[in-house]
Amino acid sequence: MPRFAANISLMFNEVPFLDRFARARAAGFQAVEFLFPYEYAAADLAARLQDHGLTQALFNGPPGNWEAGERGMAALPGRQAEFREGIKRALDYAAALGCPRLHVMAGLTPAGVPRDTLLATYAANLAWAARECAKAGVLPIIEPINHRDIPNYFLNTTEEGAAIIRGIGADRIGLQFDLYHCQITEGDIVKRVEKHLPLIAHMQVADNPGRNEPGTGEVNWPFVFRRIDELGFAGWIGCEYRPAGNTEAGLGWFQPYKA
Repeated sequence: MPRFAANISLMFNEVPFLDRFARARAAGFQAVEFLFPYEYAAADLAARLQDHGLTQALFNGPPGNWEAGERGMAALPGRQAEFREGIKRALDYAAALGCPRLHVMAGLTPAGVPRDTLLATYAANLAWAARECAKAGVLPIIEPINHRDIPNYFLNTTEEGAAIIRGIGADRIGLQFDLYHCQITEGDIVKRVEKHLPLIAHMQVADNPGRNEPGTGEVNWPFVFRRIDELGFAGWIGCEYRPAGNTEAGLGWFQPYKA
């Protein structure tokens, strides 16, 4: 049966962030993910996980200046030192939270820089991150993101992501396969899951359009989830969606998959 992790950066926004762990557990989730932990003490987050019997499935490495519009640094020339410090900080949190996956964000494509230069920077930074993460027992993962939600993001398609992973080593880095992003950019999501399954370390879901909960848009989620189960995917599937209304009221789709 698919295993779902509540993304508490987007879900349960009816309550303050630190109270969302309890809400996720009460709703039947056994794991959570979120975007960034860095404004909270790692010990406080770890205590919430322990208090509610939750697993931390995933979070993102530092993105740069998020408020100014930055969305990662891994592909950006001249930011290598900042990138490395960010990964080291993220790994401190991963150790405290017992988190086995770290999303390494590529960043926005800067104007006037050749793509080959960006690819070389991205590959070098990811190779370094893979070495550091391996020492900590953490798998770094990369995520293709659609051109609509984050215009100009460097990594857009599953094929691009798969090629980069194979270049570095599929045993050293994984694919974060977000079915919502894939549906917008490429479509044919089940076939793409089948093709890239050996590389996929984490999945995420939201319906399209709207990025709301499964069942609010165009995707046949019972079929998709059944096929993922048949394929034997054993990782977490993060619910990175914006509830269309009250979070709990929109969890009807989740009821068949509760442990």
